[in-house]
Amino acid sequence: MKLKLRQLFSLKVISAVAFLLLGSACHKKQPPAPTPAAPPPPAPKAILTANPNTITAGQATTLTWSTDFATDVSIDGIGKVDLSGSTKVTPAESTTYRLVAKNDSGTQEATARVTVNPAPPPTTGKTTTESDAQLFQQNMKDIFYAYDSYELTMESEATIQGNAKFLQQHPNMTFTIEGHCDERGSIEYNLTLGEYRANAAKQALTQQGVSATRMRTISYGKEKPFCTESTEACWQQNRRAHFVYSK
Repeated sequence: MKLKLRQLFSLKVISAVAFLLLGSACHKKQPPAPTPAAPPPPAPKAILTANPNTITAGQATTLTWSTDFATDVSIDGIGKVDLSGSTKVTPAESTTYRLVAKNDSGTQEATARVTVNPAPPPTTGKTTTESDAQLFQQNMKDIFYAYDSYELTMESEATIQGNAKFLQQHPNMTFTIEGHCDERGSIEYNLTLGEYRANAAKQALTQQGVSATRMRTISYGKEKPFCTESTEACWQQNRRAHFVYSK
């Protein structure tokens, strides 16, 4: 009896051990899942500008560019460049500059158009002189005086300032200031008065910074009237300092 109990106990122990081994075999650890691959970088972005975008032949313009996510950047006609930057170019003719930005995900292009206008043709000395004379006549305003006076009025002073500004912008111009009078009074008196009027205009321009060496004065008195009617309106037109281009 005791032997049978021992055999039965041994059988149970063996069964329990076998069950444990079988369970352990069924619960083996699974291998770890593979690490997912990194996503590709975003496609590159690029901007290219030219400032100024319109120039005259011989002038330069500045190309400026910037990129995002690019690993390689080049500009046609320039070659490989930094990812962002600027450079000066002097195109001989109108040109469209093309930038190419690349990375492993793709390519992005950007363009900038530069328009090149031809340089103006050189002018001859004769044309320049004729143009200067026309410019002088259009911008230099005469000075008008009260009867029997060579003093500048407030209106005349404003005219002098405008004339001086024009002359300072054209420092190579020389000219004559003519003094004129109306028909009243003797020839000798009006010649003297005309001289005073011309010199008064010259002195006023000199005070505004115009060199006296650019000016000469002459008096015509009442001998060269601008208006020939014997009226106050006409006489007023004749009492003046008149500016004549001489170079």
